[in-house]
Amino acid sequence: MSQRIERVAGEIKEEIGRILHEELKDPRIGFVTITKVDLSRDLRHAVVYYSLLGEQKEVAATRAGLNNCRGFVRKLLGERMKLRYIPEIVFKLDKGIEYSIHISKVLEEIRDKDESDKRQKGN
Repeated sequence: MSQRIERVAGEIKEEIGRILHEELKDPRIGFVTITKVDLSRDLRHAVVYYSLLGEQKEVAATRAGLNNCRGFVRKLLGERMKLRYIPEIVFKLDKGIEYSIHISKVLEEIRDKDESDKRQKGN
């Protein structure tokens, strides 16, 4: 990826994060973190990855809220960024953080079981 695309993606990430936390009033959108933005080479399309901790119902509501606000977010990006074309936005859930938390819990359960087994053998 070129430096320009990386720089613009970083600026879009920062700006969308600001918009979601400071300007959107949609109650469906909880505490969302923008994790990454992938831009097409022509800067016309952006996939915005977000993470969210919550139940499946909350994740579905947030997804609906984000899809509903895409036009508003794009409009604000157009007002704030000096780009020839403001990219079309697609929001995608970043499951990497959720997966990391799951792995940590599994490892902790294994560690606890090992400690319990060692204690039982010692008695």
